[in-house]
Formats: sequence, structure tokens, C-alpha cells
Amino acid sequence: MNRFSYTRASEVQQAIEQHRANAGAAFIAGGTNLVDLWREDVAHPQVVVDISRLPLKQIEPGAAGGLKIGALVTNSAAAYDATIAARYPLLAKAILAGASPQIRNVASIGGNLLQRTRCVYFYDAGTRCNKREPGTGCPALEGVNRMHAILGASEYCIAVHPSDMCVALAVLDATVHLSGPGGARVVPFAEFHRLPGDTPHIDTNLRDDELITAVELPKQGFAEHHAYVKVRDRASYAFALVSVALGLELDGDVIVNAHCALGGVAHKPWRDADAEASLRGKALNARTVRDFANKVLCDARGRRGNAFKIELAARAIERAFAMATQRSFEESAS
Repeated sequence: MNRFSYTRASEVQQAIEQHRANAGAAFIAGGTNLVDLWREDVAHPQVVVDISRLPLKQIEPGAAGGLKIGALVTNSAAAYDATIAARYPLLAKAILAGASPQIRNVASIGGNLLQRTRCVYFYDAGTRCNKREPGTGCPALEGVNRMHAILGASEYCIAVHPSDMCVALAVLDATVHLSGPGGARVVPFAEFHRLPGDTPHIDTNLRDDELITAVELPKQGFAEHHAYVKVRDRASYAFALVSVALGLELDGDVIVNAHCALGGVAHKPWRDADAEASLRGKALNARTVRDFANKVLCDARGRRGNAFKIELAARAIERAFAMATQRSFEESAS
């Protein structure tokens, strides 16, 4: 039995101090991931700091015409917010593609960013896992790896990040607001999550004593041309084999700007800035889209169980472009 102490904070600074004062402390909001990890003997918090009553539940105007979403806004509240639905529909669609209504009703925006991988070896405390116990090995390299990474992996870990919401936030160039004993700071979303390298147990660049307070979106929300494609084993309540978030700016048939992120393929939402840059000024057609997909996936590495993901990801990218522009690219590119 994991004995623990419980404390509750009503202000951000109070929560930070309570966490700082207790070794082995963990913040809990909705608890939709922490409780799972705890139940499976993966997490062992000695002190639980309840932050569910902090004043971080607002959706309000951000800087330069953007939007600021408090870390304790629930996934459901964000997905059904009128402003988000109108200006950032990509985010709403990605959120609604994840989990179940019951989970979305309690899961927080901040907690969604901090989800840990659903790798079966990570969740099985009886197996080796570099992410759970650094230095013990990665059985997924030669084991069951159908759901695992094809991009950005290392010899230490091939697990993938499970969030749908984060794939959309990567496309939207969100920023993450953090607060800790040293004060507040803002981290670009692209720098928040980490690739595994030789430290796969460190998922993010959030410091141990910091708390997420908000996610901020810039003015550009790709409301006119966007798509979220999620390929999974069943129609709902399943993690992505591959997902694609896409935002486009078009001038007729010419691509002015494109942001594209993949989920289910890497340790973090995967964007390729060089591939995106190659689209600017190009005519929107099947060859352009397929060439882009090939650039994004040129370094992909499949293993025995997941090599199919490479072509699946390419087709999902084509599907995203088709959905975002109301055109068909898949048949003519094949």
C-alpha cells in the first residue's frame, strides 16, 4: 500500500510552496493520468497537493489578439467554448478526438500536457523500462512495438506521447505559462516536450518545482483551413496509431503558410519546420502534398511491429490536406 499525505492549495504560490516543502510530492488536478499511474504501481507520490481549486479556470483574451486558457480549464470546457470553437476549431476537434466524455469532463488542460506514455512496458511494473527505471533497458525495441515511435526515437526508448490536444497545440504555436519558486516563465510549445535521447524518463522541460498555469494561443488559429485526422483501432476511446493536425493559409491554389504536426509517431508532437517551409509558394496539388509527406517521413524508421505506420502517416497527411481544403489528393498521388 502506498501511504501518502494530502494537502490542498487555494493559490498558485501556496501550491508551489507546499510542493517544494515535501519530498516526493505530486500535484493533482483531474487526476486522470496520475491515478492510473498510481494504481499500476508506476507513480508513488508521498504527498498529494490538490490544485483543483486554484484560480486557473479562465479562458480570456491573451497578448496580441490571442487567447489564454487556464491550466485548470477542463478539456470539455475548452472544446465547447464558443471562442475556441470559432477561432481555434482545430484545437476543439483534437480534444474531442481524445479519451471519453467522462474523462474530458474532469481532465485539465495542464494535465493533458503532462500525460505520460501508454507504452505497455512502462505501465507494467514487472518489466524493464528506461522511462520508469533509467538504465534497465527498453523491451519494446524488439518486443511488442505496434504503437511505438517511427520518428525521433533512440536506443533507450521508442515510446510515443499519447495526447491529441498537444498535436493541435503544436500546430497553433502555443506557449506554456509556468510558475515556480524562481518566478514565472513562458516556454514555446515546441520546446516543452522532449525527445527521449538518453534520458527518456524526463518527458518535458518543466522543472520539478514548477506548475503549469496557462496555455496561450496566438492570433492565428487556421480557422478557415484546418483538419485533425486520427487513425486508431476503434472509432472512439483509443489512442492514435497516427494522427495529423494541419493548419493552412492559402491564396487561391497557392500555399502561403502551413503548419503540420503528427501524433502517435514520436516521443513528442512531431513537426518538421524545413518540410513546412518547402510548401510556401507551392501550388496546392497531389504532388506537392505527397512530396511534403515524404519530406516529413524521410527519417522515419519502422520496426517489426510498426513499419506500416510510415505509409499510414503519409496517407493520413494526404487525408488532412483533403479535409482542410475540400479536395482529393490521395487517389491522384498514388
